[in-house]
Formats: sequence, structure tokens, C-alpha cells
Amino acid sequence: MPIWQYAGNRVEVDEEEYLVRFEDWSERIACGLAEREGIAGSCPLTEERMAILKFMRDYFKKFDAFPMIQKVCKNVGQARSCTYDQFMDPLQAWKIAGLPKPTTEVFAYLRHKT
Repeated sequence: MPIWQYAGNRVEVDEEEYLVRFEDWSERIACGLAEREGIAGSCPLTEERMAILKFMRDYFKKFDAFPMIQKVCKNVGQARSCTYDQFMDPLQAWKIAGLPKPTTEVFAYLRHKT
């Protein structure tokens, strides 16, 4: 598997550049992932973006599942469309949060929502 480097950190990614190990994520890695995803003015990540990422990580860790988009925004106290407002695409947030490649069901759900 490829190794990705950012600010002195080395992490293993899969062929689509999702982190291989959940525990390799850090706020610094998230910053680099956001830059790689083309999010302008990524670093440091805003408090709003970081709240979304941390909630997604906590939810995934607890339930081993993708949180519904509306649940993310409600739980971080942001507008209902926060994942789109902050990342343009919830899949960007998923990747920047260091979560594994989504299943086909998640892709179908997200495509239906956009």
C-alpha cells in the first residue's frame, strides 16, 4: 500500500487514498488530507470543520457505521447542511476524518442525498 507524507508524518493509504488505519489520524493529518482534497484555506482547519470530523470519527468508532448527514449537523450544533457547507461533499469529510472507504450502501445513500 502507498505511504502518504505530510508535515513529517507518514501514514499508509489505500489505492483511493483513504487512511488504512483509523488510529493514524490526527488533527495535523486531517489538515494535510483537507489540503490534498483541495479545500482552500484548510490549515488550520476551522473549529466548525474539526467538530464535524471529530463527531464522524466518534460515531464511526462507536457504531462502525456512517452517521446520517443530518445527525452530524444536529450533534455539532450547525446548520442542517453543514457537511455540504464546510466540505462541499460529505465524502470529503469522510476521507478527511480518516475513516475507511465507505461501503456501496454509503455511496448510494450519499448520491441520493445530493
